[in-house]
Amino acid sequence: MKPNADLRKFLETVAEQFQDLSKQLQRIAVYLECHQSDVAFQRVQDVATACSVHPSAVVRFAQRFGFSGYSELQAVFRDSLRVDDASSATYAERIRREAAKGRPDSSAALAHSFIQASKAGLDSLSADFDAQAFEQAVDLLAATRDIYVVGMGRSLSVASYLAYALQNLDKRAHFVSGVGGDPARVVRAMEAGDTLLAISAAPYAPETRHCLEQARARGARALLITDTPLAPICALADVKLFTREQTAFAFRTLTSTICLAQALFIALAYRLEGHAKLPPDDGQSIF
Repeated sequence: MKPNADLRKFLETVAEQFQDLSKQLQRIAVYLECHQSDVAFQRVQDVATACSVHPSAVVRFAQRFGFSGYSELQAVFRDSLRVDDASSATYAERIRREAAKGRPDSSAALAHSFIQASKAGLDSLSADFDAQAFEQAVDLLAATRDIYVVGMGRSLSVASYLAYALQNLDKRAHFVSGVGGDPARVVRAMEAGDTLLAISAAPYAPETRHCLEQARARGARALLITDTPLAPICALADVKLFTREQTAFAFRTLTSTICLAQALFIALAYRLEGHAKLPPDDGQSIF
């Protein structure tokens, strides 16, 4: 891999060799994939801390792919920002500069940073949108009677929305949250012909992985919304949709994920329009 490599080609190379990497290097690979705009401005120590590894491991990762060190690897991410859509690059750069200043001057300034991060995430979602995979996701849900929706931790709110929204269609939606109950008990009811719709991002809740494993064992299909093709749970899903959230003040937004979830539901509703009882378009929304 040459130091002036294209970022997309570099990430494709990482994905191809991912299974051959050590556990430490795999964590670094996942982090780089999920935080591309952050890496363009982070020090090697920042990346190492985020991955819970020693800085030397980040350097070894860079050298594993033909770079002399972290600086050459980082240059690929910086170059990608410069050639990306101007507005997306500007948002990402502003976010990192604001974060580097430390504590915001006011609550309004903090809110502005989150708004900019959300905009950048939506730009990324639009640029990387996989239309073919999205159509496959809608096909899968349309052909399914029982849909089990699982999301843990920060994915809980997205899963909750989807479980609620799907109940307005001619589908049986089962919310697998783990709140006040045992997720394993719910997914044991899955059978062939059902679909598990899982939402999970790093560090990937073990409960979600268990649900995906149960779906496969019981002959059910699985649709996964996650943050990177390098996620270890990707191998357990039949259809995968990716959304990469941005970060402001060490907190990841949810804007892109909830946008993709809403788009998925609305696309499914339109697909089923001849069968589902959709409300008239009177300007009032119930979803």
